[in-house]
Amino acid sequence: MSTTAAGTTVSVGRSWWSWAGVHGGYLAAQGLAGMRGLLGEAPVVRTLTTHFLAPVDDHPLRIEAAVERAGRGTSFASFVAEQGGAVVLRGSAVFGTAHPGPGYDGSQAPAVPGADDCEALELPERLAAFARHLEIRPATPARPLGGGDRAELTAWVRFADGRGLDAEAVVVLADALPPALFARWTAPRPVPSAELTVHYGDALDRGPVDGWALVRIRTEHAGSGWAVDDSTVWTADGRLLGSGRQARRILAPLT
Repeated sequence: MSTTAAGTTVSVGRSWWSWAGVHGGYLAAQGLAGMRGLLGEAPVVRTLTTHFLAPVDDHPLRIEAAVERAGRGTSFASFVAEQGGAVVLRGSAVFGTAHPGPGYDGSQAPAVPGADDCEALELPERLAAFARHLEIRPATPARPLGGGDRAELTAWVRFADGRGLDAEAVVVLADALPPALFARWTAPRPVPSAELTVHYGDALDRGPVDGWALVRIRTEHAGSGWAVDDSTVWTADGRLLGSGRQARRILAPLT
């Protein structure tokens, strides 16, 4: 570990917006990048939690990251992001080195057609400008605003620029699909994230992977103006990249 704290200022263009602010998964990835930069090459991220205190716009965003504890096998770090003098984002992560141990996979990827057999989906730019950075191909009949029976969406996703899938990319993908309730609705309404936690599998222990990711999001519960969404991200060959859970507010439809 070369330092215990560091800060950086980033500017996020409107191409990464979702509704009226910057995409939550992209913001969480920026915080993770700040923390990972303090820890060097040793540990890989095992879990990341981000709290979204306020919407973030395209003004400069100051991210301050710190190592809370650096251990031989497990390390802990945190970050705070400010914009316009106000804290808009907080997060923390657990990092851990790989070592031999028993294996188990209780999160099997669903059996769906391959990406080459699925048609591309373009999300409305006014609602999801960030999706222009991605290629999204639904892998089941469910579609956003399709009025279906289940609050679940599954799609193949990859970055339009062909980048590999690293820890930051997995955070973006865990938040890439529309809120799962959109599969049941026929008209859009804002469902912003208040908190997002991503737990990583071991698929990235040897470094980034290439190609498509299979992403599934589903609503576990909704009520009283809140929803709990679970998302899972697999490699093209079915290895777990990460599992996300987020708490979301359900706002009134736009008029």
